[in-house]
Amino acid sequence: MSWILIAIIAYFFLAIVNVLDKFLLNNVLGSSKVYAFLISVMGAIVVLVAPWFLHWPGWFLLLFQLATGLFFPVALWFMFEALKKGEASKVTVLIGGITPIFTIAFSIIFLQEKFLLNQWYGLTFLLLGTFAIALVGSGETVRQKTFNRQVVGLSFLAALFYAIFFIGTKYGYDHHDFVSSFIWVRLGGLLVAIFWLIRKKDRQEILANFQKPTGRPRSLKQTILVFGNQALGAAAFILQSYAIAAGSVAIVNALQGVQYVFLLAFSWLLGILLPKLFKDNFSLKIISVKTFAIILISLGLYFIVR
Repeated sequence: MSWILIAIIAYFFLAIVNVLDKFLLNNVLGSSKVYAFLISVMGAIVVLVAPWFLHWPGWFLLLFQLATGLFFPVALWFMFEALKKGEASKVTVLIGGITPIFTIAFSIIFLQEKFLLNQWYGLTFLLLGTFAIALVGSGETVRQKTFNRQVVGLSFLAALFYAIFFIGTKYGYDHHDFVSSFIWVRLGGLLVAIFWLIRKKDRQEILANFQKPTGRPRSLKQTILVFGNQALGAAAFILQSYAIAAGSVAIVNALQGVQYVFLLAFSWLLGILLPKLFKDNFSLKIISVKTFAIILISLGLYFIVR
């Protein structure tokens, strides 16, 4: 199977995860740090296969991969903070639009990656389409616009940390076998989760968020939704990581534009079916601009795969 197709499947799964992330943060888990902690711990479950797949990479590569893993939960934390304060479809797209720019620059500087002319066309259309979706106006008040500057700042930091993480993992995959490198990186992310448990305040926040404000444990449906969403996210992360290992990290990141086509469709559908739980703005102007953005993303995908 083509690494491009694998990346598209991964972004389809991630679009579902992003929509549910917004719901879970607002209605089940109120803390971004708690959610990032949960994902980091669940991601480290891959250590169960370590006896069969984990290999010694040498001291330099070991420390490099562990350090790379540190960036992922912090990027998640920034992203979830932005999601709590902004629209899911806009925040996720903004992060996805900035991340490939950092990734392209870092891949050229640190990985000496080169692109064909049609790939540059594809990357350009994908980025233009992504930013068209992210930056389309939605009629905010002055207070909301001020608030959105904070969202943009959080999204910028999340994108930077994601880009560093992806470049680091690509370097690891190029110098070590995929499964072993994947495990070492996830163990690096676990170190951040352990650090969050050291501080008493963070530890109390994490433990408190596994209960409702009344002190009663969360319902079975909520628990299944949280862990089911993370299981889907883990599957998407593995597919995305494999696509990065097999192909171009910059192009895989830029293909996130396809994820936002899925995300827009899901947000629109859920906004109609469950308007009280999933609130996104969809005026005629916004729909027109986002439709144009989808056309740009489609053109970008065409040039990438031709």
